[in-house]
Amino acid sequence: MKVVSWNINSVRLRIDQVTQFLRDQQPDVLCLQELKCPDEHFPHEAFEALGYKHRHVHGMKSYNGVAILSKLPFTSTEIKHFCAKEDRRHCMAAFENGVEVHNFYIPAGGDEPDPAINEKFAHKLSFLQEMTQWWTERLRGGAGKKAVLVGDFNIAPSENDVWSHKQLLKVVSHTPVEVEALERFRKSGDFIDAVREIYPEPEKLYSWWSYRSKDWRQSNKGRRLDHIWMTPEMAGSVTKASVYDTARDWVKPSDHAPVIVEFKI
Repeated sequence: MKVVSWNINSVRLRIDQVTQFLRDQQPDVLCLQELKCPDEHFPHEAFEALGYKHRHVHGMKSYNGVAILSKLPFTSTEIKHFCAKEDRRHCMAAFENGVEVHNFYIPAGGDEPDPAINEKFAHKLSFLQEMTQWWTERLRGGAGKKAVLVGDFNIAPSENDVWSHKQLLKVVSHTPVEVEALERFRKSGDFIDAVREIYPEPEKLYSWWSYRSKDWRQSNKGRRLDHIWMTPEMAGSVTKASVYDTARDWVKPSDHAPVIVEFKI
């Protein structure tokens, strides 16, 4: 089961890039974040033509939005809203092999890492807290035992997930309070970082590079904001993992590169 997570930063604007990627990589399941597209304008035809006949789309105009596109049929789908906001940041699809795939777009959090003065940062921390409570409740109810969690988490948790640990400690996405909140969520399901199964610490690994850099490869000031995790029941199933940074070289690309993991189910 080949699963991809990609913050596409407008699916309609970059549908040709998505098409190119899918033809090259042929994943079974593609999870997109930041669709910036209401459901009625989603480019279903392009995915249908490429064999992605099973689509769970949860979008909105101009902002956010998540989707799961699959060659494999769904047995069920689900949507969860957090923080009393219907801002299209989660969707789930379950498959015949017993695996649930959850697609998340965690709030970015703005620029100032202080919830007292930055409402966006407060929202991010509240979102992470609710995610943690929600997953704990799912496990109590017997759900989510065999699951893959993917998405733009907007947090680079390890010092090896950023180009400079010291310089980014006070920058939103790598502050200790965010890292600790994400770690609480990880512990709630004992999740395993699937990509780090192939690229263990202390290897540097990034999935996002700012648009501000004219030569992103040369400066390589990246962060690993995009993740694919799995529940303990899937331990040992990862056969391959990579960041498809070639996509970052394309004309007018997303600032995020696709993250790819292959599982032996």
